[in-house]
Amino acid sequence: MESKFDIREKKLLLGLAVVAAVLLGKLFYIQIINDKYKINAANNSMVYDIIYPTRGVIYDRNGKILVGNKVAYDILVTPREVQPFDTLLLADVLGVEPDFIREKMAEYRRNRHKIGYQSMTLLKQLPSETYIRFAEVQYKFKGFRGQVRSIRDYPINAGGNLLGYVSEVDQNYLKKHPDEYKSGDYAGKTGIEAAKEEDLRGEKGYHIYLRNSHNQIETAYKDGEMDKEAVPGHDIVTTIDADLQQYGQELMKSKVGSVIAIEPATGEILAMVSSPGIDVDQLADIGKHYNEIISDPYKPMFNRTVQASYPPGSVFKLVNGLIGLDEGVLKPTDSYPCSHGYHFGNRKLGCHGHRSPLMLEEAIMMSCNGYFCYVLKDVLENKAYGPTIDNAFDKWRDYVLSFGFGRPLGSDFPSELGGNIPTSKYYNRVYGKGGWKFTTVISLSIGQGEIGVTPLQIANLSATVANRGHYIIPHIIKASPGVSIDPKFYEKQYTMVDTLEFYKVINGMWRAVNSGFGSGGTASIAAVPGLDICGKTGTAQNPRGADNSVFICFAPRDNPKIAVAAYVENAGFGATWAAPIASLMVEKYLRREISDNPTRKALEQRVLQGDLMSRVKTD
Repeated sequence: MESKFDIREKKLLLGLAVVAAVLLGKLFYIQIINDKYKINAANNSMVYDIIYPTRGVIYDRNGKILVGNKVAYDILVTPREVQPFDTLLLADVLGVEPDFIREKMAEYRRNRHKIGYQSMTLLKQLPSETYIRFAEVQYKFKGFRGQVRSIRDYPINAGGNLLGYVSEVDQNYLKKHPDEYKSGDYAGKTGIEAAKEEDLRGEKGYHIYLRNSHNQIETAYKDGEMDKEAVPGHDIVTTIDADLQQYGQELMKSKVGSVIAIEPATGEILAMVSSPGIDVDQLADIGKHYNEIISDPYKPMFNRTVQASYPPGSVFKLVNGLIGLDEGVLKPTDSYPCSHGYHFGNRKLGCHGHRSPLMLEEAIMMSCNGYFCYVLKDVLENKAYGPTIDNAFDKWRDYVLSFGFGRPLGSDFPSELGGNIPTSKYYNRVYGKGGWKFTTVISLSIGQGEIGVTPLQIANLSATVANRGHYIIPHIIKASPGVSIDPKFYEKQYTMVDTLEFYKVINGMWRAVNSGFGSGGTASIAAVPGLDICGKTGTAQNPRGADNSVFICFAPRDNPKIAVAAYVENAGFGATWAAPIASLMVEKYLRREISDNPTRKALEQRVLQGDLMSRVKTD
């Protein structure tokens, strides 16, 4: 039997063993884990000198640099290392007012417990001559040092909204990315810069230095053994054609709206213009211009290409015609009358004057409202779906959704919205079940009423028709070394309409452009000899002012290389502004220049000089 002494001795030895184990564990953590693999950033004897990586370059599809990098010079200050200095001399060297430095240092003193030994950015993007002047006298200002980093550079004025901007992260951004960024870091906030931030940013590196008991940096930690080199970001190759993007911006100058061009076979976005937009000179120093931009009543930061929801107008007649063909309630040879519109009861959905009756191709060519009212009526009153309109309407809606409407397309461009395609449940709530019929929703026949679409969706419609019934989800990034793209951007998305039906509407689109002036084609202004452009005009009613001008087209008719959608707010008929803009984009892309034909040159000059900004209400 053990004595009380033996028991106490064992307990003492056990206690000593536990203490020794804890001490050894701490020693192991300090000397091995903390020292070798994860240097404790809070250790006041160590100073991390961050090395910022070079951000990836953004190229267009032809290898032109859209966004590059250039050197920037900042002045940093570590408040706890600052010793008494000549404020007037430092202010003179840096080209600032002495009060600026005094106020900054007072702010740092007030927040010294939060700042600790952290370095703060005193001044950003100094001119090189100022930075050199400071470097010559830096020894006089303990705690102050220069930092060289790269900032974005824009060789071509193409796609401010498209490219997006990079700026210093704020507290909200840090909360969303707590382990990825620290105060003073930069990140892409909009556009491609935001969408591909993880690829573009690279990995930060650092040099580790030791601080002595006087808080002075003394030497490199372990002779630099634990330093980490910065890893440059991946370069990004976009689908954009820089020349076409730039030309689209010139055409849309002093106009509100957008123009989008897509390569139908691949879904690659060739140009994506939101107007008015952000100039790349503003992107280079977004902080300086931010208040000016956000106070602009025309909202240049609002990317209309993917965020604006508009009625599509008459370009939507193509969808209704295709649905009618596929449902078997319409044949290309069916003719319908139009006496300045579709009459029902004592009301009328109006139309412009043209010959009557019309068959499908002529109705597309002349953009007849009355004709497509009859088409939608036959679709929604199809008795195969039962005695009420609900089931037929839901089937119609399924067709429409298959064209990519009513939801985001799933592009790789951020902030894409989906618009709206109404449901039978919506009308049942508004009018009561059984309380509505075709004439209640007649405006859907011509792309009005409760329909809302984005310009990207309209451009996708053009590409879908060009492909005879399918589309590739529009996207803006190409696969490149180190950068992959989602497999969905290679997959064909088929509509519910049989491929063979598309040829029947394409004939009408070709005639709309190529029938010649005076023959009834609403888009004859868009004709370019030899390009075989197929198009459809639209004039969308706008409760806030003049009608919106809409036009979609693709070319050439066989094996199309480009599909375009132009949407210009408060610009009137589709043929007045949208059709010329879209046709000029097509010609510029396919021929790289606008022909010397006097008619085309005059049209180009009219568009370039046209100022429609005053027509748009901004309240």
